[in-house]
Parts: sequence; C-alpha cells; structure tokens
Amino acid sequence: MDDRLARIFATPDPVAGEMMRGRLEAEGITAMVKGDGDGPYRAGSVYVWVPAEDEAAARAVVEAVSSGAYALDDDFEEA
Repeated sequence: MDDRLARIFATPDPVAGEMMRGRLEAEGITAMVKGDGDGPYRAGSVYVWVPAEDEAAARAVVEAVSSGAYALDDDFEEA
C-alpha cells in the first residue's frame, strides 16, 4: 500500500473543503481536509487530500462537482 497523499482541491472556504470531502467519501474515496491555519481561528486556504492511488478517481469527482453534475435543478421541491 502506498502511504503518499495527493492534494486534489484547494479553496479559501473551509465549508467548501468539507463539502468536497463529504462528496469524495460518498463516492468511496477516503479524504481529509487540512488548512494553512488549522485551529479555532482558521485563516488561509484549506486543502483536500486523498491517498495517491485514488487521485485519478478523486479528480474525476472534483471535476464533476465543479461542472455542476451534482447541482440541484432549479425546479427542485423538497418532499
């Protein structure tokens, strides 16, 4: 097993980083979020990291999210 990590997403918004981590994990890809300013007073960018062997699949998920593939339709109604 390869212990290397690949950084596949960067954002200044910690919430967006956590949302991307959640999407990756929903797709079965282990992910972690680390930031420049981890701690109670976060500052700087946050980065999403995945195991190097999952990098290609993770990048495909990031691309799908970025292209709007997971967006809700404008006419979405809650049940």
